[in-house]
Amino acid sequence: MATRILGARIIDPASGLDQVTDLYIDATKLVAIGQAPQGLKIDQEIDARGLIASPGLVDLSVALCEPGYGRKGSIASETLAAAAGGVTSLCCSPRTKPVLDSATVAELILDRAQEAGHAKVFPIGALSKDLAGEQLAELVTLRDAGCVAFSNGLNGFPNSRNLLRALEYAATFELTVVFHSQDADLAEGGLAHEGPTATLLGLAGIPESAETVALARNLLLAEQAGVRAHFTQLTSARGVQMIAEAQARGLPVTADVALYQLILTDEALIDFSSSYHVQPPLRSRADREALREAVKSGVISAIASHHQPHEADAKLAPFGATEAGISSVELLLPLAMTLVEDGLLDLPTLLARLSSGPAKALQLPAGRLALGAPADLLLFDPTVSTVAGDSWYSKGRNCPFLGHCLPGKVRYTLVDGRICYQS
Repeated sequence: MATRILGARIIDPASGLDQVTDLYIDATKLVAIGQAPQGLKIDQEIDARGLIASPGLVDLSVALCEPGYGRKGSIASETLAAAAGGVTSLCCSPRTKPVLDSATVAELILDRAQEAGHAKVFPIGALSKDLAGEQLAELVTLRDAGCVAFSNGLNGFPNSRNLLRALEYAATFELTVVFHSQDADLAEGGLAHEGPTATLLGLAGIPESAETVALARNLLLAEQAGVRAHFTQLTSARGVQMIAEAQARGLPVTADVALYQLILTDEALIDFSSSYHVQPPLRSRADREALREAVKSGVISAIASHHQPHEADAKLAPFGATEAGISSVELLLPLAMTLVEDGLLDLPTLLARLSSGPAKALQLPAGRLALGAPADLLLFDPTVSTVAGDSWYSKGRNCPFLGHCLPGKVRYTLVDGRICYQS
């Protein structure tokens, strides 16, 4: 089927394109921008006048909860939620049950994602078996099964020697390692950023050093091993500075931030709402400002949802007994648009951090509008608001933004030229 997208403002950060024109799709590929290819018979037309067309968003951290956590979500429900947020490509974490440390689990995830057809899924495999940090997972087998990078999540490696050997092995095969930098000993028992708010509320604190101590170790070991490293979920000003210094030294390191860390601070906990219970925790205003500046400068090249859906009961206990995480992937575009509305980023820069930036960080075949490339794209209206929760596809409603009026509305999400979401 051939499709013409009529009169959209096309913004492709990867190429610098920003103009009002038409797009042409033939079957699964983008075949022309502006002038129709000779002989192309149009079967479908989308009137996109007044809309913005951009590459489909690329989210580096979406918990799909399958296999093993069906009460929280499924591949079908969470990829549909992602499509509603403008996401066409996403990475899922190895924290499944069983853990994503075998080709069997990777293939199951990819098969079910293909069956659902809402978004392209790129699994991140476990760096160690059962995420225990003791024995290396079969990384090459996982790579061949479709895993694009490897991580041990917040579990980390208790033994630095084991971690170094794992990184050296990954470097041998030019694999990317994703680090969640939080020192387990310093963070043990913590619920909130160690600061005045935690003290006022009587909550056990997690100091900034929980991030920076682990980050320093991981940077040094990554440099020694020569591995390509991505640092996910940065939360602190000092952590940002350390990444910037590593990049200035020429190390092949990239970083992302959770979108909610650019919007919220630990002051949101003042009413003990479990909706704001996340790990790593929301930090101070100064940290948030440093994260915003790093996104603006490109030190942080990717913004991710770090979507973590939960069943209702998981958030109903007293704050310290609730499960951490926010369900937010289907609000990725409108939540991110608040950064434009507040004058923090211009629209092309925002779209770069949501598409080409994350795609480049993990070397994914996504995040750009290129002739001959898969037609994965987003059409949204910047003049219309989204009321969060009016429609909701994720199984998890643990989202503090429900009921908020957010700028911008996803109209169409296309994957391989096929409309997989339409508002």
